[in-house]
Amino acid sequence: MNLDATDLRILHALQQDGRISNQDLAEKVALSPSACLRRLRLLEEDGVISGYRAVLNAERLGVEFEAIVHVSLRQDVEDWHETFITKVQLWPEVVAAYVITGASNYALRVQARDLKHFSNFIVNTLNRTAGVTDIRSEIVLQKIKDRDAVLELVAKK
Repeated sequence: MNLDATDLRILHALQQDGRISNQDLAEKVALSPSACLRRLRLLEEDGVISGYRAVLNAERLGVEFEAIVHVSLRQDVEDWHETFITKVQLWPEVVAAYVITGASNYALRVQARDLKHFSNFIVNTLNRTAGVTDIRSEIVLQKIKDRDAVLELVAKK
């Protein structure tokens, strides 16, 4: 799908406020409400907009510990990658997971209530996962930027 400047304005506005009314969105992007709704539906149907969600404050919910965890696996076991990916999906402490290059196979963003919860996850879950050969954790001391899935939108030339 080719996105024009109006589509990008719609997407930008929705990233700022996913609960904006169609009327307010239309005004913000200089369209009639019906034209705005038509474009919005097309963006949803084409999968450009994959969903809407609430952004929660982890600290207010008692989740005060975050770490980046690098994991290496034995690669001589059949389906090692697929098996690990399946397990990662089951762990609520893992809020993001990446296949990476470098010294480890994966980087996991792990959130826990506190150090005890995190330690329990590392020792009793991750460390007991078949094929894990190395775990290295980096504790997040302070977030200085967290855009969490907010995309920078620019028109293609």
